[in-house]
Amino acid sequence: MAAFLRPGERQSGAFGVSFDTDRDAAAASLPTFNRNEKLALQDQRRRLPVYQHRREILYLVEHHATVIIVGETGSGKTTQIPQYLLEAGWCSHGRMVACTQPRRVAAMTVAARVAEETGSTLGQAVGYGIRFEDVSTPGLTQIRFCTDGVLLQEMLQDPLLTAYSVIMVDEAHERSLATDTLLGLLKKVQRRRPDLRVIIASATLEAERVAAFFDASTVRGAKAGGDDLSKQPALLSVEGRTHSVQIHYLEKPCSDYVRTAVQTAADIHREDMPGDILIFLTGQQECEDCVVMLEEEARKVRAGRAPLRLMPVPLYAGLPAAAQLAAFEHAPRGYRKVVVATNIAETSVTIDGVVFVIDSCYSKQTAYNPLTGLESLLVAPVSKASAAQRAGRAGRVRPGHCFRLCTEADFQALSDATVPEMQRAELSGTVLRLKALGVDNMMTFDWLAPPPAETMIRALELLHALGALDVSARLSKPVGQQLAELPVDPRLGAALLASGRLGCSEEVATVVAMLSVHSVWAGARGERKALEAAKAKFAVGEGDLVTYLNVWKAWQESGRDRRWAARNCLNHRTLLRAADIRSQLCHHLRRLGIAMESCDTEVALLRKALAAGLLMNAVQLVDTAADISDPSSAGVNIYRILRSTGPGPLPKLRIHASSVLARTRPQWLVFWQVQQSSSGWFEMQEVTAIEPHWLPELADHVYTQIGAQRS
Repeated sequence: MAAFLRPGERQSGAFGVSFDTDRDAAAASLPTFNRNEKLALQDQRRRLPVYQHRREILYLVEHHATVIIVGETGSGKTTQIPQYLLEAGWCSHGRMVACTQPRRVAAMTVAARVAEETGSTLGQAVGYGIRFEDVSTPGLTQIRFCTDGVLLQEMLQDPLLTAYSVIMVDEAHERSLATDTLLGLLKKVQRRRPDLRVIIASATLEAERVAAFFDASTVRGAKAGGDDLSKQPALLSVEGRTHSVQIHYLEKPCSDYVRTAVQTAADIHREDMPGDILIFLTGQQECEDCVVMLEEEARKVRAGRAPLRLMPVPLYAGLPAAAQLAAFEHAPRGYRKVVVATNIAETSVTIDGVVFVIDSCYSKQTAYNPLTGLESLLVAPVSKASAAQRAGRAGRVRPGHCFRLCTEADFQALSDATVPEMQRAELSGTVLRLKALGVDNMMTFDWLAPPPAETMIRALELLHALGALDVSARLSKPVGQQLAELPVDPRLGAALLASGRLGCSEEVATVVAMLSVHSVWAGARGERKALEAAKAKFAVGEGDLVTYLNVWKAWQESGRDRRWAARNCLNHRTLLRAADIRSQLCHHLRRLGIAMESCDTEVALLRKALAAGLLMNAVQLVDTAADISDPSSAGVNIYRILRSTGPGPLPKLRIHASSVLARTRPQWLVFWQVQQSSSGWFEMQEVTAIEPHWLPELADHVYTQIGAQRS
């Protein structure tokens, strides 16, 4: 077995590295973590392209504070590099190696794979952490996969991340809000912790730009050259291991990409070629609809006695962990697996057996307009970089095919890369976290992609309205500190804190848990009337959020029965996830000294607590317009937002058709989110009726009288 010096002992030839050595000969003496002697599994590790760069990677990590690795799809960087660091001693003295992922599914599946390769039980030597779920053992876990947001939350308790020796930020090219924030903070941490190593890994990354961002060689006191630690980032490119993927386009645009995807999958299946199918859609509802239609196709296939049966499996962020992992299991003998996924399957995760990819070429993206203060969730075309990542899923095991549900001309018109989320998202949660970490001046913080100044101002306004910031824009005590500790959106956190004062914490915890998961409703295509009838059973005139409370109580009274949920068009798995989140929220509230109390039938207290969190989303009914799409209707109720917006006309708001209040005329509302339709309307979702005099009572520094805002 090769002998490795302890990290930090930077002596000449510390790892015996010779960049022109015969790598195959050097590989023969590598240490093996294979307690079960699964030689086939070990052989798989050795065949990965990143294995050929193992010693170079360890050398660079030893001698450079920051290492940037551009590894193509299939190179093995995500699963192997943390293991190389473990084998080289970077987990000695009780410290861990962290590997962050932008999505929870990737963190869970990669952790399971690495645990299998190291021969350990998941949660012991190898663990993972996602929001509301921690599968790791303090003092025992050495490699920890987690989402970027979880690591940011950890920094509130340990700002210098002293529990870790190496932080690997994987899939950095996705440029999520949490990823960009984490990169900026890691740059600050390195100044205080010279021993901390940072690895930034990606498949398609602007490596030079990131290297320039982390370059501290010109900073006073930095040393470079010789055997000293270099503050200048090192760059390494690792080739991928993908097979050729043939790309197919539509001859003419399709009007319904979900149905076209189903038809394409059915056509592939009839060709009787081996290999599983992966379909990319935009959200949970589309995935569920597609699965239902594929199940109908599967019944036709069984009737036709085809050699293989179709086995559709959904994969989206709202699924519980066990249901998500089902998408990665091998299909039973005689079945072809069809995974219907959102963009969470785009990077990091590998679904074995996929040979055919069907790409809708769309995804859901947040779009925040600081002038109106409204954040919309829009279905938008993907970038060429994202489409390339999706196509790459088809070439992992053998030559594959990618069917893009657009014309080639339309594809060429797509943007090259996705706009960083930092420049198109609402930033109150990010600003609150940075304030809690002692970053008071947002404008001087070192951003990889600076957010628009107007967006930052809006975030400060919202936090001040919620009481999280004082008049000097500093974190308030205790409200600001408590909000930063709660692992939810600041608005929902403010509702939770208000519930403690109003004596309805049990109910608000339930509603916040329901809002922290994807939709609990499970109506498939063609079942709209059944879904509306099911909602009507629980609907109340106070709105959607109070309706959720009725759903929760009825589900509890049924004994959390799966069949009861199915009869009432409810997603049982999502309800179980909400129950777990609710339990953890109650734990957080008790830790903050907030008693868990129930308001029973006094629903007004619940609504008032919700208004305390959503006070900047308060609207008033101002007019009714004719509904051109439905002449028989009474018209569209038009609302205006109470707080001031930027220059120009006020945005048009109306209640979304999915709301239980869609056919009513409440005068005053608060909403949780909006979705902008193609007609230009902002459609409010998850709405609740309120009393106007509550607003100045809850925030007299924002509302001075009914419907008016202090200038």
